Amino acid sequence: MSKLKPQEEYEKTKAFHFFRWLSGAKDPYLGEVEMQPQKEKEIPDATIVERMTEKEMIRDKVYDVENNKGLRAFRKVYTVAAVLFCIILTGLLLYTVSYLPRTGNYSNPDNNVVSQRYIEKGLQETGALNIVSGMILTYRAFDTFGETNVLFIATCCVMILLMVDDAILKKHEVKNDRRFEPKNDIILQGTAFALCPIIFIFGIYVILNGHLSPGGGFSGGAILGAGLILYVSAYGFKKTQKFFNEHIYKAAKITALCMYGIIGSYFYILGANGIENHIPLGQPGHILSGGIILPIDICVGLEVACTMYAFYALFRRGGL
Repeated sequence: MSKLKPQEEYEKTKAFHFFRWLSGAKDPYLGEVEMQPQKEKEIPDATIVERMTEKEMIRDKVYDVENNKGLRAFRKVYTVAAVLFCIILTGLLLYTVSYLPRTGNYSNPDNNVVSQRYIEKGLQETGALNIVSGMILTYRAFDTFGETNVLFIATCCVMILLMVDDAILKKHEVKNDRRFEPKNDIILQGTAFALCPIIFIFGIYVILNGHLSPGGGFSGGAILGAGLILYVSAYGFKKTQKFFNEHIYKAAKITALCMYGIIGSYFYILGANGIENHIPLGQPGHILSGGIILPIDICVGLEVACTMYAFYALFRRGGL
């Protein structure tokens, strides 16, 4: 502070700023020079290919892959060992198969009271005309629930491995939303316009009719998944996301698995304790029949359809 000037006037003088800079109290560039974050350096694809080629040439030159005696000997031993392993494995399998019982023999392990029970009392105990659906969704509903969980876990694993950040995904879509298929293909879009409604309706029919005739959740869900894949291939993800986006996918998939678990747990607990459940079997042959089979078919169908679409979308673009 100057003895002749007040503090406020002294801070406006050049002497004040000079002595402040000299003492290191202020960075002279702070607030004076525009600072911008550095951009990540982008390496052209041609440069990357050239570097990879040079790396392969250096490796071949150092290790002499073509004339390396040790490497050539290893390849020969590896080939012989692989052939011998295949021959031995095939022989063991044929030897094991030769000891299997004859097909249709009455004394075979598969001819027992279990299969007889499925055939004779399946309609009475499950209410389903389709004996296959009655077996896998009531007698063996716990196994089917495990298979549904496998689909859910497989989708989660693929999402962890292939899911791309939303910012990167939007950046690529701005450049070109249809990088891997021809954009607005008239033949493909015309075919999808005619077939997709039929495929969706047929898939729903197969799911809802699974307890009455051949069909069910797995086959109907596969049909719905194929219809979604055809639609997204023809019209792109931007149009598909108007009615089936990531939020709808998560809600449908998680809700279907949870509903299956709740219905199945109720059925398992009562059955294990010999208690009669209160889910009506309905009149065989009607759409509202089969007890727990119809709701479980719907849950399984949603799970399979979402899994098929998710696999295609993740491998196609890295996102749903």
